[in-house]
Amino acid sequence: MRAPASRYAFLILLLPVALALPLPACGGDEDEATPEGTAAAAASATPGPSATSAPSGQFGPGVTDSEIIIGAHSPLTGALAAIYATIPKATTAYFNYINDTQGGVCGRKIVYKVQDDNYDAAKALEVTRKLVEQDKVLAIVGALGAHPSAFDYLNQAGVPDLLLSTASHRFISDPQTYPWTVLMIPDYTLEGTYFGQYISENLPGEKVAVLYENTYFGIEDLAGLEQGLDPAKNQVVSEQAYDPLAVEIRSQVTNMKNSGAEVAVLLTTPGYTVQAVKAADRLGWEPQFLASYVNSDDTMFQFASPELLEGMITFQALKMSAWKDDPAIARHYEIMSKYGGPAPSNFTVYAQALAELAVEVLSRACHNLTRQGLMDAIESIRGWRSDLLVEGVDVTISDTDHAALDAGRMLRVVVENGKGRFEYFGPVYYLRQ
Repeated sequence: MRAPASRYAFLILLLPVALALPLPACGGDEDEATPEGTAAAAASATPGPSATSAPSGQFGPGVTDSEIIIGAHSPLTGALAAIYATIPKATTAYFNYINDTQGGVCGRKIVYKVQDDNYDAAKALEVTRKLVEQDKVLAIVGALGAHPSAFDYLNQAGVPDLLLSTASHRFISDPQTYPWTVLMIPDYTLEGTYFGQYISENLPGEKVAVLYENTYFGIEDLAGLEQGLDPAKNQVVSEQAYDPLAVEIRSQVTNMKNSGAEVAVLLTTPGYTVQAVKAADRLGWEPQFLASYVNSDDTMFQFASPELLEGMITFQALKMSAWKDDPAIARHYEIMSKYGGPAPSNFTVYAQALAELAVEVLSRACHNLTRQGLMDAIESIRGWRSDLLVEGVDVTISDTDHAALDAGRMLRVVVENGKGRFEYFGPVYYLRQ
């Protein structure tokens, strides 16, 4: 049974943002939207969610006889957009597929307006206000980027902030006070908890060293790790922080080695993960590496040899884009190709799963397409599954639990014939009451 949101620890940043190499964001036009974006309908924000739904047949902002208009903010231009922009583009492609093959949802085409936030919190708030106050969107769906200011604004305005791709537990820690936000991806503290449990269950007696980014991402992932470890079985002997703009981290890795640790937990983005593994190799240090799920993508093998990464453990909930023989992944490739999506990757698999859940939520609100109706619909999700999720993982959301993906399995880097791949192993991890 799933734990309520209050059982999780805190954390920040997002899966796709952390998945990128550590590069600065660049500028972009604040009014730039993704293709297929159009203007919207009418009305204003509603008050906070209540137990009573609006009358059947009532329609809110962003709903016309032919369209349902939703929006999001995301980095679309600049250095970070090379990876981040693939997520809203893939989400848009899936909505295009639904519009073409099913006529949309509730007899209306889905219009997805995505504004460029340059990965800047002030810009994210600015473009979110534009989507709500000028474009009159029904909801924000799948926002990705620097979200804190937009989060406060949306909850004050009574606008659904659904399937957020920013992994801060802050956004779901108090659904009574902030009832309009639902997180899509697992938060990092949750991941840290699972890492701690795995280490104590499978590597008892081994000393642990941690390298973490000195932001909410690393700090709160570290808090989860310490919660998950059994102190009677494992001791953390070194905690090494680095600034996200640091040029190199050799001194931190040296300190980790000198601590006598046999397990190295890397709460790091891919660029620093690769640096850490290479530095350990130069030092002749061969710990068991565990790395944040932001590293669970085949792009890692472009920056470090598979042999160097062999045996590294990470965490995920979705099927890998490399599994082309899997029917769900094969279908994903077809949808991306036919409906204007980007080249398939683990990012686009995630984006389609998000879009599938968004369609499910909209379909449950057909007779009450209001902001309140969407909240009622998403809080009714119980045991929902996408074929893109690994076996044993599903989605349950309620008025006390606003986390969609709160479970997953461990992955290990396996090398065959000089080629690396991520392979699932072990049980499904999820919090229990």
